[in-house]
Amino acid sequence: MVVSDLVRELLQKRGITETEAVEKFLAPDYERDTHDPFLLKGMEKATQRLLSAIEQGERIAVYADFDCDGIPGAALLSDFFKKIGYENFEVYIPHRDREGYGFHTEAIEQLSADKVSLIITVDVGTNALEAVSFAKAKGIAVIVTDHHEVTGALPECVAVLNPKLGEYPFRDLCGAAVAWKLVQALLIEGKKQKLDAFARIPDGWEKWLLDLVAIATVADLVPLVGENRVLAHFGLKVLRQSKRTGVTALCNALRLRKSEITEETIAFSFAPRINAASRMDEPEFAFRLLVTTDQNEAERIAAHLEELNARRKTAVAVVVKAAKRTARTRFRSDERIIVIGSPDWKPALLGLAANSIMEERGGVVCLWGRDANGRIKGSCRSDGSISVVDLFAASRDAFVEFGGHRASGGFTVSHERIHTLHESLVSASANIPAVASDTDESVHDALITLPEVTERLLEEVSKLAPFGIGNPKPRFLVSSITVSSVRIFGRDRNHVEVIVSCERTGISARAFDFFNSPEGFMHTPSIGGSVRLLATVERDTFRGGLALRLVDVLA
Repeated sequence: MVVSDLVRELLQKRGITETEAVEKFLAPDYERDTHDPFLLKGMEKATQRLLSAIEQGERIAVYADFDCDGIPGAALLSDFFKKIGYENFEVYIPHRDREGYGFHTEAIEQLSADKVSLIITVDVGTNALEAVSFAKAKGIAVIVTDHHEVTGALPECVAVLNPKLGEYPFRDLCGAAVAWKLVQALLIEGKKQKLDAFARIPDGWEKWLLDLVAIATVADLVPLVGENRVLAHFGLKVLRQSKRTGVTALCNALRLRKSEITEETIAFSFAPRINAASRMDEPEFAFRLLVTTDQNEAERIAAHLEELNARRKTAVAVVVKAAKRTARTRFRSDERIIVIGSPDWKPALLGLAANSIMEERGGVVCLWGRDANGRIKGSCRSDGSISVVDLFAASRDAFVEFGGHRASGGFTVSHERIHTLHESLVSASANIPAVASDTDESVHDALITLPEVTERLLEEVSKLAPFGIGNPKPRFLVSSITVSSVRIFGRDRNHVEVIVSCERTGISARAFDFFNSPEGFMHTPSIGGSVRLLATVERDTFRGGLALRLVDVLA
């Protein structure tokens, strides 16, 4: 494999130097780079119990989280059951505001009334001891597929399929990917047992479900390295030729070319609209979009999700504006942890708002609101300098319940303890060592000049895609340039366009970006001034050609 000096330099920045590692990174191989699903602890028990349920005609329920990880996971399990011709199943997705995150006894009660005898969870359940025990008392078996951190004892069920348990080689799969692993194992075992429903399924059919796995992997912000990189790589290939009516409808509604779908399409177009269903209405809409074969239904849902997403943007902007105002007056700029809330805020919107504030000030940002049942619920985001889950665990007495990942989490807190939550978290953080975050904007991958911003450069950079957590888009320090014009625009004046030219050749380029801080960039460019740009190289979908997406403007 011929690898350019630039690509080698970019890979070295990512710690990839050995020839074999370079080739695996640049040319993912499905058979070589995905792991045997039976390496997941409990998989054999899970497949045997599920195959038995299918042979006996038991009523099966898929219980999935309401976000853009759980919903694609539910959709791929639904596709699997339909593929084998099994109709005695249902999908249950809890309402984000009325029920909240988790595996709920009230829902289990309802499923029990529906004669369900086996529940498969998606993206939830690892720490649901009470709910699983309740299901067991109702005579319902449970198979957990999840990827959340383990915070204590495991529930007593058929199996807890979670890459963070046992010796699975890659621990950062998303929830939908774990559900996909279950499907993969079922197909292997069903064919081995020569079951009629499985024998007629072509080998490798599970690859057609990777479009859903890619959506979830990108949307859930798991690291795009290792097996996740492979699943996203091939999932994007499937998406670009997707036969899903809903994907086509969504692309048409957003004026996107399906053949040009990238990880950014998922992150900034698909995921917000899928998540808008549960944030602003019913999660069922997003699920239906992914599984429907009716073109009219798909178009109606796509239009509805677009409307919900527009409403969501407005609602989040209101919360962010109020929270930032409070943050500036109540907390010092160097405080690592802040807690802000209002009983008027909708918990479904707070993860987005917390992330916006965290990106501006860093550290840990926790926002809380009140749900439809009067419970105080919130979301927390971290810049990585302190683990949200570790922080919650160190102050567990402050919460009714909590869960999440290193960079994000959710919680429920009593009305009495909400007023002391900030003090509890600050006190707990004193015993948790801080680690360096990766948000230092002075870090760059390579030095270039403006004439080097060419199609060839973009082609080289694209070899490292898909980009995301663990594999960020390369950032270049562009030097020897002069600012020709500056335009700040947008309703909240949070977009900037800078036209720059090379001091040596006169070649000009457009640079742009969105910024959260009202102060803008660390160095405000002035017309005629000589600056350096920290930026990524992008295809300019607005004006054509190439452009620079600004990370910072430096003196």
